[in-house]
Amino acid sequence: MSSKSPVTMRIPSGSGSSPPASWPSEAETAVDHETERAISLPRPSVRDRAHLTLLTGASAGEVFPLIRSETVLGRDLESDITFDDAAISRRHARIVRQPTGDLVLEDLESTNGTYVSGELVTRRVLRSGDRIQLGPNLVYRFAVTDEVEERLQRQLFESSVRDPLTLAHNRKYLGERLAAEVAHAHRHGTKLALLMFDLDDFKGTNDRHGHLGGDAVLRQVATTVHALIRIEDIFARFGGEEFVVVTRGDGVQNTSQLAERLRKAVGDARAAFEGASIGVTVSIGVAELDELAPEASAEDLIVRADARLYRAKSLGRNRVVATDA
Repeated sequence: MSSKSPVTMRIPSGSGSSPPASWPSEAETAVDHETERAISLPRPSVRDRAHLTLLTGASAGEVFPLIRSETVLGRDLESDITFDDAAISRRHARIVRQPTGDLVLEDLESTNGTYVSGELVTRRVLRSGDRIQLGPNLVYRFAVTDEVEERLQRQLFESSVRDPLTLAHNRKYLGERLAAEVAHAHRHGTKLALLMFDLDDFKGTNDRHGHLGGDAVLRQVATTVHALIRIEDIFARFGGEEFVVVTRGDGVQNTSQLAERLRKAVGDARAAFEGASIGVTVSIGVAELDELAPEASAEDLIVRADARLYRAKSLGRNRVVATDA
């Protein structure tokens, strides 16, 4: 699994805009890269929807709108677009909107350099289609599109990382994100926990209500979980009727309390299917990264949580197990 961290972006409220104006094609655009000055161009309106699309790592395909007058990219958590990659400087580069409407990329004296279309740069006026590379691993595509195309790109990204039935993240995305989260926690000494839960006697549910009834139950469970977790938590379908929640920054007590809330909420919920009201319970195993060896991997965290899930099943189901005692 990749060790690259997810990329995140802080977006201010009230950033909506009216439909964008058109942007000149590359054939209509002439840029003098020696003087870093755009010449003889019809300038874009501030309504144009400039954005970056990530091309590498666990979140490849994710779209980041450039809605600020200045967008800082770096490893520092105060950056506007952040990522946890040791090869990236804390404040690596920034994109600044000029009074003319141009967007200019500036390297902030980074350790491993900023590149545009393979060329090392300190300052460059960006053109739609440019590829921006930060250090050896991170690559974006810069583009200016209309609202419809941007929305389509967002939808394509979501469909590539989501389980279509439950809308939880899929296992591939979980694997890459979890590896990145573990690396981040080791590097920064932060808390990380994983909850693994399984629907009790799901085979019996399928036998009684058929597979479509079972699908209705899975959707209801996912809806219940989505309503309880934070936006920064990772919720994924691990396989079949088994799910995972990854949560940052919480100690064992808070994590166990979250697991209990999830167990109770799922048990209280009902899925409606062909006139039936179907209930289900879950068993949950909880593991904390800091209870494992200092070099513990994402796989080690999954194995510990899975063992505790199995113990919750063996103790009678519909319960949380967060220790080995």
